[in-house]
Amino acid sequence: MSRTVRPATVDDVWVVHGIARESWHAAYDDILGPQRVDTVVDEWYALGDLESSIAAATDREDAAFLVAEGSTDGGEDGTGTGADCHGFAHAVPWPEDTSVAFLARLYVHPAVWSEGVGTALLEALETALEGTAERLRLAVLAANDVGIAFYESRGFDRVRTRPSDLGDGLEEHVYERRFTDAD
Repeated sequence: MSRTVRPATVDDVWVVHGIARESWHAAYDDILGPQRVDTVVDEWYALGDLESSIAAATDREDAAFLVAEGSTDGGEDGTGTGADCHGFAHAVPWPEDTSVAFLARLYVHPAVWSEGVGTALLEALETALEGTAERLRLAVLAANDVGIAFYESRGFDRVRTRPSDLGDGLEEHVYERRFTDAD
């Protein structure tokens, strides 16, 4: 399968919303429960909010909203013809420290987990944000073993643990990596 990572457009909001729902259910149903997952996805991935996030990232050099497509027909033009969207990533500047980009979202459809889509998105984010930030920071639920394994295998270091807003007693780990550490 060929893979293209490109900037998201507002035409991608439905597929991004769908990938968010599928990946959240796969990663978090056992932690949060399916109903809570649906509620979170509906709140955090509302179509209007996604459109705003994509538009804001398009207008800034220090932010990016990317989608990864995989073509099954050999097409590599990135136009979407014969391609399916398999994942997305969204990074914004960290408000308190402009040398840090915050990975607000990185989700890949569970059907293609472990096929390099997440890695391709991380690499494209680094390229897109080159010169605007030195480090990438993210938060992942402490009970999300799949997410933690992914980030640690890509050179992210845990810098702290904090309570999560997703539920009483839940914690999230904050991870960080210097962009140059990926080389």
